[in-house]
Amino acid sequence: MVPLSVEDVCSDFKGRRAGLIKALTTDAEEFYQLCDPEKENLCLYGLPNGQWEVKLPDEEVPPELPEPTLGINFPRDQMQAKEWLALVAIRSDLWLISVAFFFGGRFGFDRAKRNDLFDRINELPTIFDIVTGATEEHVKDTSKLNSKRGKNSKIQVKYEDKGLDEEGLEEEEENDETLCGVCGELYVEDEFWIFCDVCKRWFHGKCVNITPARAEYIKQYKCPTCSSKKRVRPWNAS
Repeated sequence: MVPLSVEDVCSDFKGRRAGLIKALTTDAEEFYQLCDPEKENLCLYGLPNGQWEVKLPDEEVPPELPEPTLGINFPRDQMQAKEWLALVAIRSDLWLISVAFFFGGRFGFDRAKRNDLFDRINELPTIFDIVTGATEEHVKDTSKLNSKRGKNSKIQVKYEDKGLDEEGLEEEEENDETLCGVCGELYVEDEFWIFCDVCKRWFHGKCVNITPARAEYIKQYKCPTCSSKKRVRPWNAS
């Protein structure tokens, strides 16, 4: 095996992760049909190129890489579809991490590199988070996400919405006093903020534990206060 860097392992992780997310969201119907309980032990593999496949485990013993969970097809008809997909998502998260740290051990990553690898992985939302948050439909369009990555993007929206000319833009910027719905502090340039689609307030990402990476997969954000009101987990819904 060609020695891999932390960047290489992260790239492999993201590719496999993308394939697994695709299987459990946009391709969920196809994936469901392939996991016939009447078949033998099946595994869900995420591939480095962003694709996925369902197949029997490799015959090689020991396998070149850690194997995914065996027999994911057996409990399919004993559970609700959403609950079953969530179960497979958890197992897929575990497999991804085991593969990433297998590479770390195989290529002798020291403590600093292992910490770097973990931090990069931890910046991404888990497959379980995505599957249970978006149920069986992957969030494809993130261009409409109501999030702030910097004050310039926010000013641009105001410029377009209010029809301000360049002379009036400075005045609008000076009057801007957006407050965080949690800490009450004013907006500061280059801080990540996210907008609640229910109460229509802005929040520091750090105040509501939302990172820019995780925000990319949120179709409609609800702040902690709004989420606590009659919250029902998707897989318990009818």
